[in-house]
Amino acid sequence: MVSLSILDYILIIAFFIITLSIGVYVSKKAGRSSSEFFLSGKTMPWWLLGVSMVATTFSTDTPNLVTDIVRTNGVSGNWVWWAFLITGLLTVFVYAKLWRKSNVNTDIEFYEFRYGGKPATFLRKFRAIYLGVIFNVITMSAVTLAAIKIGGIMLGLEPWQTVVSAGFITVAFSALGGFKGVVYTDFILFFVAMGGAIGAAYYLVNLPEVGGIEAIMLNENVMDKLSILPDFSNKNALITLFIIPLAVQWWSSWYPGAEPGGGGYIAQRMLAAKDENHAIGATFFFNIMHYALRPWPWILVALASLVVFPDLASIQEAFPNITDDKLGHDLAYSAMLTKLPSGLLGLVLASLIAAYMSTISTQLNWGSSYIVYDFYKQQINPKASEKRLVAVGRLSTVVLMVISALFALLLQNALQLFELLLVFGAGTGLIFILRWFWWRINAWSEITAMFASGILSILLKLTPLGDYLFKSEESVFVSYWEYPLVVLTTTVIWLMATYATQPESKEVLQSFYRKIQPGGPGWEKVISEANAEGVSLKTSDEKWSVPSGIAAMLIGCVLIYSCMFATGYWIYGDYNYAIGLTVVAAISGVLLKNVWKNIRTTIL
Repeated sequence: MVSLSILDYILIIAFFIITLSIGVYVSKKAGRSSSEFFLSGKTMPWWLLGVSMVATTFSTDTPNLVTDIVRTNGVSGNWVWWAFLITGLLTVFVYAKLWRKSNVNTDIEFYEFRYGGKPATFLRKFRAIYLGVIFNVITMSAVTLAAIKIGGIMLGLEPWQTVVSAGFITVAFSALGGFKGVVYTDFILFFVAMGGAIGAAYYLVNLPEVGGIEAIMLNENVMDKLSILPDFSNKNALITLFIIPLAVQWWSSWYPGAEPGGGGYIAQRMLAAKDENHAIGATFFFNIMHYALRPWPWILVALASLVVFPDLASIQEAFPNITDDKLGHDLAYSAMLTKLPSGLLGLVLASLIAAYMSTISTQLNWGSSYIVYDFYKQQINPKASEKRLVAVGRLSTVVLMVISALFALLLQNALQLFELLLVFGAGTGLIFILRWFWWRINAWSEITAMFASGILSILLKLTPLGDYLFKSEESVFVSYWEYPLVVLTTTVIWLMATYATQPESKEVLQSFYRKIQPGGPGWEKVISEANAEGVSLKTSDEKWSVPSGIAAMLIGCVLIYSCMFATGYWIYGDYNYAIGLTVVAAISGVLLKNVWKNIRTTIL
């Protein structure tokens, strides 16, 4: 527990006043209509949306998660989420413009646009509750759990005290200001959070007991954690931390913020953009900031924590008030922050509060948009006025916050939840990628994939079957086959369901193609049948842009990974690798600019 100075309190109180003021300031305009409340009238510029996406993923559980990963599996363990860059850039160069063309209010509304009949209606209703409530609550609970641990270690707060104090202000400006309040606040939250993370990393790495970056790299507790790539001689680490994420995970799993083909709050921001150009610009800016620039302050603090708190026992000894059910390696980040001086401590606490508020406010607005558009308006009150829809949105915002706060009190650590969410969506991602470009996918494809993945995940994660197959000494399989098994089984099931059920009607397919113009060989059958009937579906003869988009995605991956790893090697003082990767980043940047010219939609 640390003692806050008057300066620390001034910084934190000033931050609270600013964020609440933004919510109050935009509340009147946000309440005019549901479109204003959830999408800000679809008039947002790319730079503001891009910063908002970065701020949203800058949550309190993220530095805790990264710290847990680094202390457990080393820096290379971060490939479990670094691999999602491929998903992100596929969204940038292929799917962003498709989402903006759809002009829907939520990504779940897409279901009754792409599919038809009762299965599409069921899918939209079920996903609204499944994602808007269940998944959303779980995600917010992980973020709130991190806030509980930070409050417990740094301020000596009881879990309920942290939940009430942090949640009240967040739900207040979220309910008042709607999406515009969230995005405007995110702009401030991003700079506060980033400044706090960098300031904390610089100070903590140079603590006398740490000794600076050179001393960290020579410390016996750290030396085997530094590699950016996993140990290729360690078969288990190589497969679980590198091969599976890069070969399977990025395209096969639905995960909040990294949905294959776009979705969730990323889709919400693309739908709120002024046009297709701004949707692309926002998502590209987000991926650069999220992967290339942001991880290293957290990684440095995690490495420094191994010097100060080499094991869980040392954390327990330093903070005896932490209960056993909350003790984990993710606590090391908060433990290190207790060593910050006055002023910087207030800034970092404000930055952590900012990270919490940004993520929670986005999840609340996004989740309540599902409840309002895809459940309440569709099933309960189709003739609801705009004023009523906004009122329901505000009420659901409060309810979601309360449920997630209660659930957070039952959780133990962030990595535990990350793994559960990852497996829970395994095998569904390929559908989200292909449904835009293959006419044969129907509503039953998604329904069966969703249930198959969920049931398999529950069996393997929460029942003795999973312990027998993957964790016992008599294990039938080694543990790293757990995720691919769910992916393979789910994929086989939804493919069988696709071919065993009727395709979507001709009218639905033609209407979708006419509006979106996805192109590609996957729609040739639909186009040919339409031409035979004298119906023209193509609105232009422009070249299909997806091949160029995939090329841009691959080059973009080289660019961003090179930037991220070059930064690491500059910090490590390994200048040969650092210079080489910097050159690679520069060359790939030039190539990306040239390839981008071949994509139909260009920024600005």
